Amino acid sequence: MGINRTQDGSIAVAVGDSTVYSLQKERISRRKHHWGRLGDLPDKYLPHLPALKEPVDLVVEGFSSDDEIGKLEDYRAELRETLNLKDDAPVVLVSHHLTHLYSAFPPSPFDLAAGMVVDAQGSRVRDFTEPVTLPPGTPGDLLEISSFYRCERGRPVECLAKQLWSGDWAEPAGLGCFYSLLTRMLWPTGEGNEGKVMGLAPLGDPDALGLPDLDVREHEVFIPSAWMDVFARTEDFVYGEAAFAESANLAAAGQRAFERALSRLADWLHARTGLDDLVFAGGTALNCSANGILIRESPFRGVFIPPSPHDGGTAVGCALYGLTECLGLETGFRWTNDFLGPDPDPDEIAAAVRALPDDLVAEEPDDLVAAMVGLLESGRVVALHQGRSESGPRALGNRSIIGDPRRPDMRDYINFEVKGREWFRPLAPLVLSDHAERIFDVDRPAPFMQYAADVRPEYRDRLPGITHVDGTARLQTVEPENTPFLHALLTAWNERTGSPVLINTSLNGPGDPLTETPEQSIETLRNTGMHALALPPYLIRKREEPPIPGEDWKAPPPPV
Repeated sequence: MGINRTQDGSIAVAVGDSTVYSLQKERISRRKHHWGRLGDLPDKYLPHLPALKEPVDLVVEGFSSDDEIGKLEDYRAELRETLNLKDDAPVVLVSHHLTHLYSAFPPSPFDLAAGMVVDAQGSRVRDFTEPVTLPPGTPGDLLEISSFYRCERGRPVECLAKQLWSGDWAEPAGLGCFYSLLTRMLWPTGEGNEGKVMGLAPLGDPDALGLPDLDVREHEVFIPSAWMDVFARTEDFVYGEAAFAESANLAAAGQRAFERALSRLADWLHARTGLDDLVFAGGTALNCSANGILIRESPFRGVFIPPSPHDGGTAVGCALYGLTECLGLETGFRWTNDFLGPDPDPDEIAAAVRALPDDLVAEEPDDLVAAMVGLLESGRVVALHQGRSESGPRALGNRSIIGDPRRPDMRDYINFEVKGREWFRPLAPLVLSDHAERIFDVDRPAPFMQYAADVRPEYRDRLPGITHVDGTARLQTVEPENTPFLHALLTAWNERTGSPVLINTSLNGPGDPLTETPEQSIETLRNTGMHALALPPYLIRKREEPPIPGEDWKAPPPPV
């Protein structure tokens, strides 16, 4: 078992050598990015993850730079009181960047790869659990902010270099700190707003403020004084208070600086290792625009980014570290899909449907796919709750909101009436894998919605719901092996409309994390502008429907 005790608290269980379950605290507590704390194991995880009730061979814990590691003995007591630990079951501590690395390399398709972990801050030097060469006298309270590795299956990973930081935000360093400060300038309150910066950036001019690139010295990144001067102007760029152009221009300059610095780190690591393939994790690996550049333009032939590269995925890294490094077993788990949540309980689904409030009605269509296609074609927004939930932050078809991307009004409707968020936020496309290269400028699968690619010019006007202002989209390619229901839905949609693309965004209401349980998805249907929820084998609809976006819109003929 692996436990992430820090931001985006999470747990993972490796059963045998190839089955992994993972659950993030926020899915149960309903607080986004909820930090790990004492009480999580008995109160949050144990009731929702049945695998935890089995005998446990090994526990691996991951902490970061917050003060929770000081409560280690209390956490250990909680483990003993809550779990069915075997008599000789060890409890192992693993430092933060190592948990990120083990979430990326063991489940990757590579046998040999360079590893890159970049986030805002990880473990302190005194808490490192990996061998790394540091200058004599390095203070123990410095924090890791980036780490670089050589990884080979069956051999210990080799840490090639780390960038360290004092933790003093008056003197920040590194890419993670830079993007955190950039985000705070635009959205001073709340966590997890980095995606908003990424979405806003294409609407600005990266040259308007005259800001320089970041200072990259081999594997280290430093923030120039011109940027620090801007970061001192704490009220000048806040989104919704400053002029829109000012906010957008800062986002554009920061996103470009981030992308260029990340590319230079990848260039350095490739030159240092000479390896063809790269695994990349840490909070910065959620930046889809930068990931697209890394995949297209870096010297690495292959790039693997786990679908949960942020702290929420480190519980999986802990579990895989324990399996391979502590128990000496090979892992057969490969991150080919991200449906790692608890196994669905048909009785729970049936009970939720029986308890529906009076404003909803359920049916069991003979052909659920056909019923969904009919609703989508008529302009309705349909949620899909099925199977095991996604472990990462992105909906990949098991907790999704789906719509017609051809409708010009659909993006605004979903952003305003369903998600309750900013107008510029892009929506992602689902696309049948064998049609992806025709519509998008891609040369490889994208099953985890991790990188942005250009929508080919002839399709941009035809797919306004998924085409961002810069002509890109964060696509998910769909194959029958890992997402059979989703593949059947897209196939039927393509047969009906001539388009192999649908909108896919996460199933949640304003400010909420992804739904986990049937009850949560039903409540999201009730409290938002969605029209229906597919909860196989059921289809749930509202007795009084919301308006249909662009109800008078007529579909153009498909391209020849």
